[in-house]
Formats: sequence, C-alpha cells, structure tokens
Amino acid sequence: MSRIGNKAITIPDGVSVDIQSGNEVTVKGPKGSLSRTFHPALSITNKDGVITVARPSEEKHIKQLHGTTRALLNNMIVGVSEGFAKTLELVGIGYRAAVSGQKLTINIGYSHPVEFTVENGITVECPQPTEIKVSGIDKQRVGEWASNIRAVRKPEPYKGKGIRYKGEHVRRKEGKTAAKK
Repeated sequence: MSRIGNKAITIPDGVSVDIQSGNEVTVKGPKGSLSRTFHPALSITNKDGVITVARPSEEKHIKQLHGTTRALLNNMIVGVSEGFAKTLELVGIGYRAAVSGQKLTINIGYSHPVEFTVENGITVECPQPTEIKVSGIDKQRVGEWASNIRAVRKPEPYKGKGIRYKGEHVRRKEGKTAAKK
C-alpha cells in the first residue's frame, strides 16, 4: 500500500495543471512552468482542483511508481507556486563566495578559485561572503546544484572546515592526543 501515492494533491490558487494523453503533465504558476512525462501505466486525474494518481495493479514496480509519481507531481506544484531553496555555509578562514553576472566564484583554500556558470532556471545569491543561496522551481535541479557546490570541499570531521548545508550537523572527531601513556 502506497500511503504517499494515495494522498490527493490540492492545487493552490494561481496554478494551472494541464494533463495530456500519455501522462504528460504541464504545471504553470507565478514562478514559471514545468513539464514532465510520467509512466503510462498510472492514471492521473484532475477533478475540481484536486489531483489524484491511481495505479492499475498491486505489482511492486507499479506501487513504487505510484508514490514516486505523486511526489514528483506535488514537487512540481510547490515549485511553481513557492519555489525551492537551499542555503550553504562556508566555514573556514579565508573561505568566501561571490556572484558576478552568471558566474559563482568560490575561494575555498585551493590555489585557484573554483567557478560555476549558473544555468537558466537556477538563481544563485550570496547574501554574505560565507553564504550561498541556491533557488529555483525544480527541486531536483536545486538539490543537484547545491550538492555540486558542496562537493568542492565537503566538511572535514576534525576542524569542521568546508562547505555545508545550513543547519547541517558535522560529526566531529577528537584527533590525536599528545603524550598518551
């Protein structure tokens, strides 16, 4: 039983959902438009501003698709109405980031600055030199961008230096002790 797949999705005001044959769904809202094609075995219906996803059988594969499809549809609707954002923190002496035009430049302790070219649909801001905010309407792309930025220098466990998500707990290690007898 897919508990997530059985939940109905309520469409908020200002958002329109268009379901074409072949399970191609287009969601338009105040922040933009997203389109995605879902598995043809599932049936997606829109009645009176409520979207439901139904599965034809109880096979394991179909049950998995049921929950995933509903979650992806919900993320599309939330994305075009509210958007998604991830905030990263740079922890370390001399670590800083800056955005100029469509380039994000990170100085993170390497001999060279690391640069990222910002794609369409993604917004990158640096409210402070040690903070990076990645936002957009597609949850997967926002998470992937934040993950790629974090991968430049993951937080290390001894001093906690590196790039981490805001609020992320870094498990710290004690390190070597001087004279152990």
